[in-house]
Amino acid sequence: MDSLQLHLPLATIGGVTLTRADALVLVLAALGIFAIGLLIAIWRGSRARAEGEAHARMLAEGRAAAAEQRMADLVATQNELAGRLSSVQENVTTSQAAFSKQLDERLASVTGRVSASLSESTKSTQESLSILRERLVAIDSAQTNIQSLAQNVVGLQSILQDKQTRGAFGQSRMETIIRDGLPMGAFEFQPTLSNGKRPDCTIVMPNAQPSLVVDAKFPLEAWNALRVSDNEQASKDAATRFRRDMELHLKDISQKYLIKGETQDTAFLFVPSESIFAEIHENFESIVQRAHKLRVVIVSPSLLMLSVQVIQSVLKDARMREQAHLIQAEVAKFAKDLSLLDERVLKLQNHFRLTQKDVDEILTSTGKLKKHGERIEALEFGPESSDATPKEQPGKPFLRAIEGGE
Repeated sequence: MDSLQLHLPLATIGGVTLTRADALVLVLAALGIFAIGLLIAIWRGSRARAEGEAHARMLAEGRAAAAEQRMADLVATQNELAGRLSSVQENVTTSQAAFSKQLDERLASVTGRVSASLSESTKSTQESLSILRERLVAIDSAQTNIQSLAQNVVGLQSILQDKQTRGAFGQSRMETIIRDGLPMGAFEFQPTLSNGKRPDCTIVMPNAQPSLVVDAKFPLEAWNALRVSDNEQASKDAATRFRRDMELHLKDISQKYLIKGETQDTAFLFVPSESIFAEIHENFESIVQRAHKLRVVIVSPSLLMLSVQVIQSVLKDARMREQAHLIQAEVAKFAKDLSLLDERVLKLQNHFRLTQKDVDEILTSTGKLKKHGERIEALEFGPESSDATPKEQPGKPFLRAIEGGE
């Protein structure tokens, strides 16, 4: 490019014409300024990098020192922790040993208690088994007795089905009760009355009173029919039959055995069962009333026993009244012997009084002898003094005391 072209106008700004040369100068100036700025920026960057690197070195050194310090602290802490861990391990080992020992002791104690408890439980179980075995033996024995009793009941039922054997059974129970309650001679079984009738038993009453008649023939057939009836009509028929049989038997007792002047005006009808007696009074009131009108008392085994005991007391009282004169004679003899005993006691008391008087006189004499001995002990037997008043000869006080009766 030549110089003419450089001076050609390129543009006009604010009235100033810029040529290409001016533009080139401006470009070169701008490039220079840019280069200078770039160099300044590069220098500043280099300086900043150098300062940064120095700062980084300082920071790195500080960090390294801090890391070393931290490492030293960590090592110290680690050593301290190792010591603590060792101490903790020792403590844990000691605690573990003590815990193991305590655990062993507790296990031994628990084992001992369990063994003792097992021993006691075994002993208690053996005792319970022994008691249970004894009870089982008793139960077996009771079962055997029950079976035997059942057989006896069956036999008794077969016996009671027959009228004659049934009467013998009631007669046997009645005789047993009377024999156990009254002395011999106070009763008689199946005697013959003046009318030729023979009651089951007569009991002798005191004070020459008429005898008491006891009948043991209870009509049991109708009762058994009533007991085994399985419907209402059969029960009614059996009850009617039982009531009729009872009334007839009560009438027979009243007509046959109540004899004026020979027997009491009341007789006993013995019922050989408490349950039958209770059933009659509970469900057959008409029979009881009929018996009262006919002067017949229906008695069970317990009532007959009570009546026998009352009669025995009355007989005993009558015998005591009969023997009253003998008792009075014995009481008179007893009073006479008591009077003699009183006289002899008085004589013995006089003897004791004289003996006491003699003992008092003996004590008086022994007291005097004791005083004489004390006086003898108090005598002095030393040499007589020539210038002293004449003294009594030794023994003079004692002789004078004896002569004076002191």
